[in-house]
Amino acid sequence: MDKMKLIESQYLKKDVPKFNVGDTLKVLVKIPEGPDKVRLHPFEGVVIAKNGSGVRESFTLRKVSYGEGIERVFPLYSPSIERIELIRSGKVKRAKLYYLRSKIGKRATKIETREEKAA
Repeated sequence: MDKMKLIESQYLKKDVPKFNVGDTLKVLVKIPEGPDKVRLHPFEGVVIAKNGSGVRESFTLRKVSYGEGIERVFPLYSPSIERIELIRSGKVKRAKLYYLRSKIGKRATKIETREEKAA
């Protein structure tokens, strides 16, 4: 086996839920507050993009906070991520949801869920 794949396989063992673009996630990020103290900070938003593969995979979350849009790129297998929770799965027809940047209010966060579309 290739040495790079052997090293990468150790990082891929982290339990990560399956999610796609359009899903709403809550990512709990470790924030150091002192030499031996760590706090968990939640970041909840809609997945607007996924990039890369394997260990180098990353995803972009977007949320609107106090009327200002915030986007944050997370490496999927980062040690600073405590856990990822799937809040809602959405049904979209695009691989990248950059058009949400121009939407305001509910239109920016309201994405049809897969269950709504089936009914």
